[in-house]
Amino acid sequence: MFAVYATEPNPDDPLASLTVGERPEPEVPDGFVPVTVKAASLNMHDLWTLRGVGIKAERFPMILGCDGAGLLPDGTEVVLHSVIGDPTWSGDETLDPNRTLLTEKHQGSFADTVVVPARNALPKPPGLTFAEAACMGTAWLTAYRMLFVKSGLRPGQTMLVQGASGGVSTALIELGKAAGLRVWVTGRTEEKRALATELGAHETFESGARLPERVDGVFETVGKATWSHSMRALKPGGVIVVSGSTSGGDPSADLQRLFFLQLRVVGATMGTRDELADLISFCDLAGIKPRIGAEMPMTDARAGFEQMLAGETAGKIVFTR
Repeated sequence: MFAVYATEPNPDDPLASLTVGERPEPEVPDGFVPVTVKAASLNMHDLWTLRGVGIKAERFPMILGCDGAGLLPDGTEVVLHSVIGDPTWSGDETLDPNRTLLTEKHQGSFADTVVVPARNALPKPPGLTFAEAACMGTAWLTAYRMLFVKSGLRPGQTMLVQGASGGVSTALIELGKAAGLRVWVTGRTEEKRALATELGAHETFESGARLPERVDGVFETVGKATWSHSMRALKPGGVIVVSGSTSGGDPSADLQRLFFLQLRVVGATMGTRDELADLISFCDLAGIKPRIGAEMPMTDARAGFEQMLAGETAGKIVFTR
């Protein structure tokens, strides 16, 4: 079958391992279902897989793609939940020590067919296209968990999103606006800040700019480059919710500010199956549509990877079949 896959780990030149070609038809174990992929979205996780981060060398070749939407054999339209846990685990599957994501142990969604546990294929509402639904499982689910499960923020409070154009950031802007929060966003360029305004941000600022007032919560995916600004931006008792560190994971902790102002730092990774179902329902009820910055045939996947590697995103990059 057709697939976009990583041939081997390549930390220094990840795109050198990116291959568009043929892979064997997948087997379908008991309890799993085959999904004919109609659309799949690109995530930073796919670049990390090409680099060999979070995946053992013996797992290669590995079909890329954590997210997707498609059809079950009976024609049911579904959205993929990317977190695959131990069937014996009870509770939040993101805390399962044996949990994995598509592309870490199981082959991914950038292919004609992806095989997932039956519970990981959720019904797709008719109000979302396949391309829009393919954005839900990683970036949008992460944003939903950050905002509604981890932050503790309430409608009417002020949130700051560090970075204006990535998949998680654009999701946070749309979800925050729909939930009644005042949404502030930083962006490195005028174009990225204009995108945030278009998505519903109430105010935008240059990266590192002094804000008019302190905020109730900051949402971090950037890491080292923005961490100091995030800490200074918080009100006493405020919260930073972190789901990524694209610029580096080792900033100064600023512990004196942390304890003196009684700040909270909370981590968030992906989300549960139930949270994905709630996210899909919320988007359907509120009429929220994920921002797709680029949509292209899966055969042109290399162009999408090049855009993400260069930081030239304006929403989600989606591949279609």
